[in-house]
Amino acid sequence: DYHKKQNALRALQKKALEKNPDEFYFKMIRTQLKDGVHVIKQPKDEVTPEQVKLMRTQDLKYVEMKRVAEAKKIERLKSELHLLDAEGKQPNKHVFFFETKKEVQEFDIATHLNTVPELVDRVYNRPTIATLQKETLKGATDPAHLKKLDRQRKNQYDLLKQRIEREKSMFVIAQKIQTRKDLTDKTHKVKVKKETTNSPAIYKFKFQRKR
Repeated sequence: DYHKKQNALRALQKKALEKNPDEFYFKMIRTQLKDGVHVIKQPKDEVTPEQVKLMRTQDLKYVEMKRVAEAKKIERLKSELHLLDAEGKQPNKHVFFFETKKEVQEFDIATHLNTVPELVDRVYNRPTIATLQKETLKGATDPAHLKKLDRQRKNQYDLLKQRIEREKSMFVIAQKIQTRKDLTDKTHKVKVKKETTNSPAIYKFKFQRKR
């Protein structure tokens, strides 16, 4: 071990004696001494305005692609739900008009809708008496099954609400990226409105006539 260390020291001494004093390598200017240890300086990223604009264009395309995909999922979910009533949603109203109070007192909603009283509360899949005479009632009729379907429908509406909020958020992000991209232009600009969580900043650019 002693002879091995001595050989290493002699090799280093020989290398130092044979070293060209005019030799240059980048670590000479990229290293600095901190607490007796050489630390290599990390070079700063140098990005041109054109490169920044291109990167933001790519980001914008990605966000827009995700937003369009989310919008398609929203439309598909809406078509599956058929916008049925759910908890927390404003209930639909069906208004009937009468000319006399007697008609109001004698009014029977089941007779007016030409259905059976058991189906009056349905806002969808409410067949008429004539249809019931020809065909059997379609869909769930058991109270427990109906409760389960209502719970599933509510979960679907909650999911729809989340997707709508996500799509709106992506739209705002896309607008903010576009605004930052436009700011790389050297045209004189004045900020009109500050950026918020729901909207990008608004700038007024000086009009330049293009040749």
